[in-house]
Amino acid sequence: MASLLAARPRIEPFAGAYARLTEVFPTLKVTDWETAAPHGAGWVTAAGLATDPATLDAFLAWDDAQVVADYGQRARPDVVATFALHRYAWPACLLITIPWFLHRRVPRLPVEAVAHHREQGRMAVRVRSFACLPGDPAAGLPGARVVPDEEALRAEVREAVAEHLGPVLDAFRPRMRRGPRALWGMVSDEIAEGLWYLGHLLGEEPRAVAELKRLLPGGTAPYPGGAAFRELTGPDGAALPTRDRASCCMFYTLRPEDTCVTCPRTCDADRISRLTATT
Repeated sequence: MASLLAARPRIEPFAGAYARLTEVFPTLKVTDWETAAPHGAGWVTAAGLATDPATLDAFLAWDDAQVVADYGQRARPDVVATFALHRYAWPACLLITIPWFLHRRVPRLPVEAVAHHREQGRMAVRVRSFACLPGDPAAGLPGARVVPDEEALRAEVREAVAEHLGPVLDAFRPRMRRGPRALWGMVSDEIAEGLWYLGHLLGEEPRAVAELKRLLPGGTAPYPGGAAFRELTGPDGAALPTRDRASCCMFYTLRPEDTCVTCPRTCDADRISRLTATT
């Protein structure tokens, strides 16, 4: 892997976590870059999405065409923008939450440090600094910032996600016709549902749920709500984990009868029926 340790840390503190991510979720691959972000057909930088309207227009055009191809109809522009933001924010949050979950290391990734290729399922990152706990073998690397305890590290996760996605949300907001509270609620959902799903793939779903409850307890700005996990009881008495989304993905505008199982529009009886059928 390319050397990144001159005046900044190497990617090695994160290589293991990102490799494990790809191992259980092969449709997402994370690589590093040193002097220039990947470019060419299909690549977009987070900075481009945040600052260049033409880049954002092209990004949204891809989703507009994908909706037509998948569902045979056009979506409203705000729905297209919602789909596009979800498709970016879900993997972007994992860039931060997976190394925290697996190795207790939190990379700082401003928009200038991330590139994305949707069709290939690739993310490319340039890590200049990260937070870790005392005693971490990576604590002595340039760019490492040692924080005192787990709660301080959770604050680093929240701040790192906000630092990365804040400028992206500002660019998407006029296209989505939603206010800041709704947009940050959507980010809360991306954090929670991304790591929840990966926790399941990693065979650590209960730990993922417990960690997310501590990460998003509610009232941690700019996130308006908590992880919002709860359990339902199945017909056989089994516990069925679910959560209540803070935002809506707007898929109901295309298929009103087909809501997400965690959607605020999905009642508990329907959740139990669908979760039981899945099990």
